[in-house]
Amino acid sequence: MKELIESIEEYIRRPYTDYAVMINGEWGSGKTHFWNNKLRQRIENIRNKKGDLYKTIYISLYGINSLEEISKKIFLETNPMMSKALKKFADNVDGNVIPEYVKTGVDIANLYGAIQPTNTQTDFAKVFSTDDKVLCFDDLERANIDIVDILGYINNFVEHDGIKTILICNEKELAIKFKNNNIEMKTLIATMILAQEGEFQKIQKAEVDKPLATIIDDRIRAIFDRTNAYERIKEKLIGECFEYMPEYSYILNGMLIRYEYNAELSRFLKREIATIINIFNKTNTKNLRVLKHALNDFEKIYNMVTYQYSQVTPELMKTLLMFTIAISFEIKVGAAVKQQFGKIANNEEYKSILYTSNLVNDDASYYIKEFDTRYFLNSKSDYRFFKFVEIYVRTRTFNEKVFRDNMEEALQKKETKKDGEYIKLLNGTYWQLSDFDFSILIDQVLFDVKEGLIPTKDILKLFSVYKYLCEIGVIRYYIEEIKDKFLLGYKMSLMNDIKFNITTMDFSMEDIKDFKIKDFASECNKLKLAIYDEALREKVSNLFKNLIDNVDEFYKQIMNDFADIPIFQKYEMSVLYDKLRMLSNFDLYNFISVVSTRYENNTKLLEQDKKNLGKLAEIIRDNTKDVEPTIKTALQKSLAEAIERII
Repeated sequence: MKELIESIEEYIRRPYTDYAVMINGEWGSGKTHFWNNKLRQRIENIRNKKGDLYKTIYISLYGINSLEEISKKIFLETNPMMSKALKKFADNVDGNVIPEYVKTGVDIANLYGAIQPTNTQTDFAKVFSTDDKVLCFDDLERANIDIVDILGYINNFVEHDGIKTILICNEKELAIKFKNNNIEMKTLIATMILAQEGEFQKIQKAEVDKPLATIIDDRIRAIFDRTNAYERIKEKLIGECFEYMPEYSYILNGMLIRYEYNAELSRFLKREIATIINIFNKTNTKNLRVLKHALNDFEKIYNMVTYQYSQVTPELMKTLLMFTIAISFEIKVGAAVKQQFGKIANNEEYKSILYTSNLVNDDASYYIKEFDTRYFLNSKSDYRFFKFVEIYVRTRTFNEKVFRDNMEEALQKKETKKDGEYIKLLNGTYWQLSDFDFSILIDQVLFDVKEGLIPTKDILKLFSVYKYLCEIGVIRYYIEEIKDKFLLGYKMSLMNDIKFNITTMDFSMEDIKDFKIKDFASECNKLKLAIYDEALREKVSNLFKNLIDNVDEFYKQIMNDFADIPIFQKYEMSVLYDKLRMLSNFDLYNFISVVSTRYENNTKLLEQDKKNLGKLAEIIRDNTKDVEPTIKTALQKSLAEAIERII
């Protein structure tokens, strides 16, 4: 850090420069904090060759949509006396050349009507001296306009006026922005050009030895690559590029100062500063912004814990701190994994995933295992997944019931809820049993499986344990025998607790790598679909019974409980037509209205129902053709017309 400051100071002190310098670092690493709290003050203590102190002008390019916005920002950041000087001296056609820096202020001042014409001859280069100005442009990669255009704009200040200029950015994100900008359009145009040039025929004739994807990428770069333009102007504009490597201990101490009003928390955090830095380093990011948010979250957690559980041990509080920081980075930096943590109900389930991750051999389990290994390797704490913290970080909601449950379990004031003896197989504690007790456990859990007493969410993990025990020869069952018992038990468990609106499968096939476990998961998913379909058909049958027996209840159910359920897909249309013929004209009229409004904003439901709806319209047409017209037949035809309009 000291070397970086000294290098920037050396650049500022040079009597003449025609280049800018760049400070490159990752998002959230404290670059702006470094500018505001260290570098800016040091620069403003330097005098130029005339003996004047330098003045810094900081411009954030975050969200900037035009170069005019940058000009406006520069003008507003300039010394307030600038506007008075402009009123007196600007817009003089007889004056000397106006520096680029001053043109920015003149243009904006004209916009605001701040300048009045004058006949006085003025040397703008002297009145608006740029010798004591240092420009700092931050968030270069976050502007909404072309970076090459921005650098060309900044080059006017550097090359024409010789203003000392510092750029702060994340070049890695700049590269990603250049690569991904309008990639679909770029690929389409490059492909069309290649087709016109006959490149695809050459590939088919094996006249080209490059893969098609490589050829398209090469052509995209040749046509659209602004990176080369960026590199050219960067080479012209940027004289030196410095990597920002923050001093985490210094910055962290600055963060902790804000908690001094909370003496106990402040002492605890200062005592655990090595732990905080250690966990932060394990995140493999340099994002101090997320760390700051994590510590803010921990403040609430610390206050709640110490207020309600004064007997909490320092070790448990340290584990809470570690988990809060770790889960914050995983959720906020790796947003794609949010749901992996959301699916874990408690510490027991967390431990079972850790034990069975190698057995199930799926990506989701591996991720949780990797998380635990990274942050809690060699940790002696048995309780290290705090669901209330995970909920708070992910949803910003502090669930007090879950908080109390977690803390009482962690403090061993409350028995951890046991869903059965099978938990010993999921968390690996069965290795501590005697051979006799282990044998009893294996048979008892297998009996519970067959009876459908094991929750469906744990079936796959438990099956993986039995498969493993079969393979190492410590239980006397064949794997196919185990599989049949588990499939039967899974079916019974589903039938005992079927929710007819469940449409997602219990097990993701994409994540599982082990062939036998994948095959078992596939059969479980097929079973669930079949049972769901059977249960749904029964529900729909009962619904349509009410069309005759209790029509008011039918309308209530179809508009509420069955609003998103494909009821027509799951019912025989000829049977429904017979029921419709039995309805009163009044009820048939209402039925048409219900069907007409059911699919207004639900195209997904219509896709599922429209085949059978079409059949119903066809049945109505066949049965009302060549019959004597009545109000009832007219209503039936209206229903057919309504259906045909819908589909």
